[in-house]
Parts: sequence; C-alpha cells; structure tokens
Amino acid sequence: MAEITASMVRDLREKTGAGMMDCKKALVEANGDMEAAIDWLRKKGLSAAAKKSGRVAAEGLIGVASAPRRAAMVEVNAETDFVARNELFQNFVATVAELALTVGEDVEALKNARWPGSVDLVEGGSAHRTVAEQLTHLIATIGENMSIRRIRMLHVNEGAVATYVHSAVKPGLGKIGVLVALEGASETAVMEALGRQIGMHVAAARPEALDISAVEPSALEREKAVLTEQAQASGKPEAVIQKMVEGRIRKYYEEVVLLEQVFVIDGESRVKEVVKKAGATLSGFARYQLGEGIEKQQSDFAAEVAAAAGQG
Repeated sequence: MAEITASMVRDLREKTGAGMMDCKKALVEANGDMEAAIDWLRKKGLSAAAKKSGRVAAEGLIGVASAPRRAAMVEVNAETDFVARNELFQNFVATVAELALTVGEDVEALKNARWPGSVDLVEGGSAHRTVAEQLTHLIATIGENMSIRRIRMLHVNEGAVATYVHSAVKPGLGKIGVLVALEGASETAVMEALGRQIGMHVAAARPEALDISAVEPSALEREKAVLTEQAQASGKPEAVIQKMVEGRIRKYYEEVVLLEQVFVIDGESRVKEVVKKAGATLSGFARYQLGEGIEKQQSDFAAEVAAAAGQG
C-alpha cells in the first residue's frame, strides 16, 4: 500500500475541489495514483475535474512571429517572472521566434542555428555565435538559468496563419500564445482578422483537438468509462444508459473540440459555422501557455529558515 501524504491530499483537493476526507479515501482506493484518484472522485460524483490540470510553475515568455502563409511560436523559460520584463530576454525570445520561421520545430536545430548579427572572435579568425551560445551568454549576463523548451510552426498553401498573444508585454510576447491556420481564397486581411478572433477563442476555451476525429482515443475511452459508471448508478435499463452516455459524449465533444465549441465572440455560433460562413477551412491550431505541464518545487520558507538556524 502506497503511503498517502498530506501533500498528495492537498494536491488532489486543488485539482478537483473535493473534500479533504474524500480526497484521502480516493487516494487510498487508488493506491496513491493521482489520475486514478481523480477518476474515482468523478465516478462518485465528488469532482467535476475532467483531466489533470497541473500547476503552472515555469516563468519566461511565449513568443510568436509571422511571415506570409506561416507563423511560428516558441516558449523560452526562465526561473523568475522578473526576467520576463528584462529587455535583453524579450529581444532574445523575439529573435528565436523569428528564427523558428525558417529553422522549423526542431529545438536542437534551432539551438545550432546562427545567431543573427553576432560574431565572436576566435583564434585564427572569426566564428558566428549560435543560438545556444547566445543563450549561454544571456544566462551569464542576467544570472538566471534559461532554456528553449518547445517550438510550433503552422503554414497554409492559400490563406493565412494568424497569431494571438494574450496580455502581451510587447507585440508578439506574452504568457499565452495561439496560432490559427485558415485555408481559403479570401483576402489575407480578412483571413487574419478571423484567425485572430479564433485565436482569442482558443486562448479562452482551451480546446484539446481540432475536430472529433482528432480527439485522443485514450482520453475518449477514459471519458466513456467514467460516464458509463455514472449512468449505471442511476439504475436505469442498459438501453437508456447507452443513450445517456451518447448524449454526454456529445457534450464532451462540445467542450474539448475546437470546431464543435460555441464561439466566444458571439456566444451562439459553433466555430465550424463561423469558419464555413467565411468560406474558409480551419486546418490547424496551436496553443501554448507558459509553463503548462511543469511543476515548480513548493518550499516551506519558514521551515528552511528554521533548518538553516539549526532548529529544524
């Protein structure tokens, strides 16, 4: 039997909103498995959480850059939010996003790319500094660890790839970035305007898939298992239970599939209807939120001070 700690119970409460004793019981039943405990609470009707949320911990910036029919987005992490306000760091992220437009989504290839306008003298001649070397230089200058975490690029054959940055600290730099690829023959300005609106929607609604066919099979099966057990608790006939599950799966699609979601701009139309009315096809999207999926170690400052004073 796995040890159930107070911090595990606290984390489960933060993720689900369920009561402390219910969280502890769920962890016991799941032998300490956090995901299984979340499912146990949902099956008992004690939590509405659909998936692990995770705590956003890493700092830094999301950067986006555009060119005709393509756009790129990068995440560059740092240790503190203070660095995100540093002009040197901001310029680095903006340049990395521009370089990604030609280098592509390979982080290692980007690190090995030539840093524009920078030359380091070496014995016997001169050599251009790479992105990785520029990052090392920046780390030494600012005095904080940093890393290029990920890159995403979208392109279209005809149309536009629009960008949106939520709460931008500078044009193209912020904590949430979105790319939206629209295929179509309409004017570029029209496509970019619609794409920006859809980008605002994506930032707010957090879709997980473009269309129903793109929903991750394991996520769908997990959702069906939870919904089936919930429906069976009603005691109704199997045929009725199946219809209940089918209806709830349709609702699930409306929550996680971009084209099935209600457009936040008008609050009425489905995104797929808005795109069709514009004579366009939504071929792809990407959403980056700074630090998602990374958890920072939580420390007890008072305990650290006491330990340093020999009182721990």
